[in-house]
Amino acid sequence: MNRRDFLRSSGIASAGIVYPAMAPPVLAQTPAADRWRIHEVTVQVDILKPSGVTRVWVPTPLTRDTPFHKTLGNSFQAEGGTARLVTDPRYGAGMVAAEWAQGLHPTLTHTARFATRDFAVDVTKPGNVPAEDRATLAKYTAPTDLMPLDGSVKELSARIVKGKEGGLECARAIYEWIVDHTHRDPKTRGCGTGDVKFMIENKAYGGKCADLNALFVTLARAEGIPARDVYGVRVAGSLLGYASLGKVGGDITRAQHCRAEFYLPGHGWVPVDPADVRKVILEEGGGKKPDDPLVLAARKRLFGSWEMNWLAYNYAHDLSLPGSTRGKVAFLMYPQAETDEGRLDSLDADHFKYSITAKEIG
Repeated sequence: MNRRDFLRSSGIASAGIVYPAMAPPVLAQTPAADRWRIHEVTVQVDILKPSGVTRVWVPTPLTRDTPFHKTLGNSFQAEGGTARLVTDPRYGAGMVAAEWAQGLHPTLTHTARFATRDFAVDVTKPGNVPAEDRATLAKYTAPTDLMPLDGSVKELSARIVKGKEGGLECARAIYEWIVDHTHRDPKTRGCGTGDVKFMIENKAYGGKCADLNALFVTLARAEGIPARDVYGVRVAGSLLGYASLGKVGGDITRAQHCRAEFYLPGHGWVPVDPADVRKVILEEGGGKKPDDPLVLAARKRLFGSWEMNWLAYNYAHDLSLPGSTRGKVAFLMYPQAETDEGRLDSLDADHFKYSITAKEIG
């Protein structure tokens, strides 16, 4: 399928649907000379032990363009079943939702094309970004099931930001506290659960990106700073010299990665990633000390910028999957599936097999 055919495809079931390709706004924070890189990511899902009606949900790239990411198209096939592209009404999370009747072998293939470019926000200079919609900001200052904003959470955030003034100082203090007081736990399954309530109540400050960056988001929200997780997957190697912060090669099945943003008036959404600083400490070159030059460089860079070797999916929490009978999911970063026997474990390859591959095409 060539690029023109890909962008024209539309329909349901065995056809593809595209979002309108819109030119992203060029903001003052993003140098116009930054090159857009075009990637293609394909997800293949195979349900090994179907039972009764089988349903599958696969996240798609951001449904709205940003200064660092624009979606070019989605195409999918659900052999023998039905599939459609749907959008969560609260967060705008896009996904392919597919269904097969009893007795069929469920397989789904989804291919997305999107463009990315590196993104940085210079918070040391005045910004001129138009104000975000109030309803949007309210959404990203609200609690979620796993991210309460009162009790021990508020007590911790208040201690961290004591003596700080304004959203920028407070967000930076929270970022630095997380880098200093948490750790990446290699035994954590997948990217973690994002259960900040458990982490803070038990002072269990270990985990992976969905835990540590959710901790940033929660503590920021507790201080009235709009903040959100951005769920996605690494699609290419790092060009900045960090082997641990990229995924070289076509197979990215286990390269999921959650990032975070906070809102700063005049500057818009500011990218951060304290979890990746802890990843550099644990994994880069077999492990680094916190004062290693590579760690210090990552710590500085990951407050205010992202290297966009990464696909952004959505900002959704406590998500109700359309057609599901098994309750909400905390977030949508992995393919999800359920049969009459229940929701399948996205990390259990014996029952729920899927692969994700990526390639750069422009």
